[in-house]
Amino acid sequence: MVVLTEVEDEHFQQNPAAEFEDDEDYSDTDSEISNDSDYDPSEETLAERLYALRDIVPPTTRGWISNKVNAISSSAWSVLSFSGKGAWVITTSALFFGVPFALSFVEEQQLAAMEQEYNMRQAGGDLLTAGAEQSTAERVGAAIGEQKTEASL
Repeated sequence: MVVLTEVEDEHFQQNPAAEFEDDEDYSDTDSEISNDSDYDPSEETLAERLYALRDIVPPTTRGWISNKVNAISSSAWSVLSFSGKGAWVITTSALFFGVPFALSFVEEQQLAAMEQEYNMRQAGGDLLTAGAEQSTAERVGAAIGEQKTEASL
């Protein structure tokens, strides 16, 4: 049979109030606060402070948060990768199909403009040569005759 006996710590058997009546900074631990430390909290970065807080969160919650962050980051990476590949496909398709189409369209416009210019020259030449069937003397006589008829009216 096992017999359990309670063993009290020496520290709790003593009367701490009797030893440290005058001491204002009494603590029940044996460690002393050292003022000789060269620790400067202003030199600590935000990342170091956040890393030090990791022990506050329980391991199961840290695991859940880690899984969620990993899932979100992998989803974001997938979306960005897919959109980048899609942008590449659209850009190269535009270059392979759009540029030749644009060049042929400009060429067609230039050809249409040349045909229009040719037709206008033909029409202008026809106007100039249309009066060639009459001689210059006949045209001058016809013009004088028209002026006389207008004057007599």
